[in-house]
Amino acid sequence: MDKVVEVVSKDWYALLEFSPRILAAAIVLLLFYLLGKYVANLMVVVLRRASIKRIHESFFRAVMIAIATFFGLIIAFNILGLEKIAVSMLAGGGVTAVVLGFAFREIGENFLAGIFLSFSRLFKIGDLINTEAIEGYVKEIELRYTHLRTEDGRDVYVPSSQLFGRPLTNYTKDGLRRIGFTLGIDYSNDASRACEVLSDTVSTVTDVLKEPRPRAYVHSLSPQYVELGVYFWIDVFDRSVDMLSVKTEVLDKCRKALLAGKYIVSSEMTLNIAIMGDCSDVD
Repeated sequence: MDKVVEVVSKDWYALLEFSPRILAAAIVLLLFYLLGKYVANLMVVVLRRASIKRIHESFFRAVMIAIATFFGLIIAFNILGLEKIAVSMLAGGGVTAVVLGFAFREIGENFLAGIFLSFSRLFKIGDLINTEAIEGYVKEIELRYTHLRTEDGRDVYVPSSQLFGRPLTNYTKDGLRRIGFTLGIDYSNDASRACEVLSDTVSTVTDVLKEPRPRAYVHSLSPQYVELGVYFWIDVFDRSVDMLSVKTEVLDKCRKALLAGKYIVSSEMTLNIAIMGDCSDVD
């Protein structure tokens, strides 16, 4: 019994002697945790000014607190005299990071691309974008992917790395979208007059913008016919405007105007509806 009491007493005194280190380690760990929260709050303020989604704020907050706590643990173990554990944590963390980096490379790329996209603001919810032949309205923006809703009702989830690293067309950046088509008339017809007829006809369609004004021009001289090009603009911010309906009305009125003007439309006429996303060439 005396030996038990002696051992317990010895351990108790050893614990009392070691308690300042335990207290110091706990204080350091707490300070690093609070520091991580403080830095995270500062980052959230910056993110809110950049109009970043709240779900992204939570992600960045958790990352900053986790990093600060990790370094706090390393210093705490050093204070406690457990340097080997601290070194193993650093080494193990490095090895783990390398292994996870290879294993989840694509996921990591998407997260990083999502972070950069959050700050670059290439598009916002409601914009009509096109990337790698995928076109649709932006319904949701997450760090790892962006949810697009296509014209035919499909829900497509595009990885952030694709949106960040490859060409992306935003049709609704300034609210303008240009729609164009080509058609052919006979060489005996007055091409300049036909262009005037087409321009005036397109201008009569209700949802076609007056500025930038519709244009018709001689696109090329083919062996069989004179190819004319026509383009016009619509306001994509106006959700009451249906692009397909406007396009159909424009094509039908142009057809009727050419027939009424006794123009000879080539039997080899091509009708190539081309959506042109470059809104910089306004006139």
